[in-house]
Amino acid sequence: MHLPMLPDYRVRQRDFLLEIARAITQELDLDKLLKRILQLSADMLFGQAGLIILRGEDGGWKVVASHGLSSKLLEYLDPVLAEVPDNEDPARFEIPQINQLLQRIARRASLGLLSGVGLPLIAHNQVIGVIFIFRAQQGAFTKNDTQLLQSFADQAAIAVQNAKLYTEISQEKQRMDAMLDSVADGILIMTPDHVIERVNPAFARLYGQSIEEILNCNHNEVIRFTKIEHGNSLDDAEAGGWPLSPQATLYVEGDLICSDQSSVPVGVTYAPLLSLEGRLINIIASARDISHFREAEEIKSTFISVVSHELKTPVALIKGYVSTLRRDDADWHRDVIADSLGVIEDEADRLAELIDNLLDATRLEAGVLPIKFTDLSLHTLSVRLAERFQTQTEKHQIKVEFPDNFPLVMGDEARISQVLYNLLSNAIKYSHHGGEVVLSGEVKPDQIIICVRDEGPGIALGEIPHIFDRFYRSEDAQRKTAGAGLGLYLARAVIEAHNGTIWADPKNKSGARICFSLPRPETG
Repeated sequence: MHLPMLPDYRVRQRDFLLEIARAITQELDLDKLLKRILQLSADMLFGQAGLIILRGEDGGWKVVASHGLSSKLLEYLDPVLAEVPDNEDPARFEIPQINQLLQRIARRASLGLLSGVGLPLIAHNQVIGVIFIFRAQQGAFTKNDTQLLQSFADQAAIAVQNAKLYTEISQEKQRMDAMLDSVADGILIMTPDHVIERVNPAFARLYGQSIEEILNCNHNEVIRFTKIEHGNSLDDAEAGGWPLSPQATLYVEGDLICSDQSSVPVGVTYAPLLSLEGRLINIIASARDISHFREAEEIKSTFISVVSHELKTPVALIKGYVSTLRRDDADWHRDVIADSLGVIEDEADRLAELIDNLLDATRLEAGVLPIKFTDLSLHTLSVRLAERFQTQTEKHQIKVEFPDNFPLVMGDEARISQVLYNLLSNAIKYSHHGGEVVLSGEVKPDQIIICVRDEGPGIALGEIPHIFDRFYRSEDAQRKTAGAGLGLYLARAVIEAHNGTIWADPKNKSGARICFSLPRPETG
């Protein structure tokens, strides 16, 4: 018994296919689209139920859309489909096996009242799935029904392929968005006429405005320099014919004017995005904050200047005294020779100290300042260093003031000696007129505090935040005393490596007072 052929059957068939075609162009959700295709297929073929099964990229089959089937039957199908073996030719081997499986399930579940027909979904000559319609036995599928179902299958295959392409594009866009949002450099994507159509968070932070405020602005409204240090502006480069090729990048370096009218040194790289025909599609600008590079260059210049000066002075003295002692036309008294050799020895020690400090600064930059912890008596160490320095000065009186039973701490004796040596040396060096230099200790419940105080001119309040910076020396210090500006920098590094803190006391009424703390070992 065949189903009645209505006069408008072909018109109805055409309308169903048109509706599917319309759904494919309007619906981006693959699950909803496949369910709609399946429902229309079942309605058109007067089917009671249906399935669409897709094949995974690595094999395996899974139900992705169903119509008119119970949830229990669907739960039963997934593990059964998983047992269908993979084959290089699924149209020839896997599809027939799935059809037989579904036919068998349909007959068992309906006590022989249902039959079904399944056809492959084929895209780019690859089988990607199956569409299967169940119908009552008395309505057996005709050749025309099969042809019609194939039309639905072809539409479903197109939908799956479009959805895969859309998913790939969406994922690629998400990856691009994530990359732009996470990159440290500021990124602007502009149209050929320089309108900004994409901004990443890094540029918004650098410029000081929100992404929304920067979008749709012209490049020249945002990228403005107080001065250009290197390269040509984008306008000048384009006037000269830029870009000449897809690889033609442009680099400009200068001080960028931010939204609050402050400036920041940046390097901006422009890269063209060209079509296959050579038409300019976008200009991509990458802005990098080069403040650290500028600082590195300044530190490098300071380093060369300081080191050359500090090395030049002792070398000149050593050479001068040696040349004098070697004169053939003079017969030097033993006292003169002894004094001269003493100066040579002092300057050699000064050179050795400078070299040691430079080496320590280099190790510190590399993050490898070695610390060897042992039980350390700061009282004993302080007395020993005070006696040593007292032999080197007659204008100063060096005192050590520690309470009785001053506790031991864990520390590197050589490194802490280096810190105390620098503090005592500075105290003597900067208190030109002499006076007391006091090295004191104080005990707190969880730490000890060591201070070195002198009776010199002291440290200006504006300089206190900078005195522990590398190579920093005040203008007055540069004029009156020798030094490379490394002593306090290294002292801070050593103390911090001991989990302590070092600071300059801004409340000291006369002279300078530098203190550091070290943690006390836990007892008990």
